[in-house]
Amino acid sequence: MSEDKSRTGISNVAPGEIRVRGYDIVELMGRKSFAEVVYLVLKGKLPSEAESRMMDAILTSSVDHGVTPPSSLAARTVMSGGNPLNAAVAGGILTIGDIHGGAIEQCARILQKYAPKMGEPSEVAVELLTDLKAKKMRMPGFGHRLHKTDPRTVRLFEMADELRFSGKHQTLARAIEKAFEGQSKLLPINVDGAIAAVISDMDFDWRLGKGFFIISRTVGLIAHAYEELTREKPMRNLGISDYIYDGPPPQELEDH
Repeated sequence: MSEDKSRTGISNVAPGEIRVRGYDIVELMGRKSFAEVVYLVLKGKLPSEAESRMMDAILTSSVDHGVTPPSSLAARTVMSGGNPLNAAVAGGILTIGDIHGGAIEQCARILQKYAPKMGEPSEVAVELLTDLKAKKMRMPGFGHRLHKTDPRTVRLFEMADELRFSGKHQTLARAIEKAFEGQSKLLPINVDGAIAAVISDMDFDWRLGKGFFIISRTVGLIAHAYEELTREKPMRNLGISDYIYDGPPPQELEDH
């Protein structure tokens, strides 16, 4: 009786040969860009020229956003503690969650649920926001603590229009932005929302959302960890130094 074997459709490795989605990795090297190979691995097929350019723009858009995001701060903190590069980068990646970096996934999930609905996009947008409000949920992918207009969003949508990837998900995202304006809220689409809309129109499963952010931001985390190692003193103060203690007053141990 033969044992059950694990299965994978990603890579096939044999002595002297490595194939990814059926393609010899040696032939891919130097002939296809990293963005094209990422597309191949995630989608199972090589991208068209338009898909390649769009994927490259998506991965570039989130490569870094300074030292203040939790992932950058975590990577630097772990490195400052005297740990190896892989630990520092892993620490940064582990801070990526539903709040930091997770908006792509959650926004894409909502867009892919509501975009197929019949009706005017403006009506669907109002229905969507009403449903979220009833559940006491926020619409991810909108608003930014720094950018009133996220320049990355503008560029991604420009490229999506140019490359003909503007579909129902981007239409709905723009309608949601308008609906917020109708409620006297200035919540423009941020880069996470733009990526969510574009990858949805490119027919990517919303469950890959965090993956796009992780692939992109890992480059920045490596740079931050390396900079921390080579430019800063170890174990420096990267946390909160100005705080107020509001715990119990000094306590005395009782003799028993």
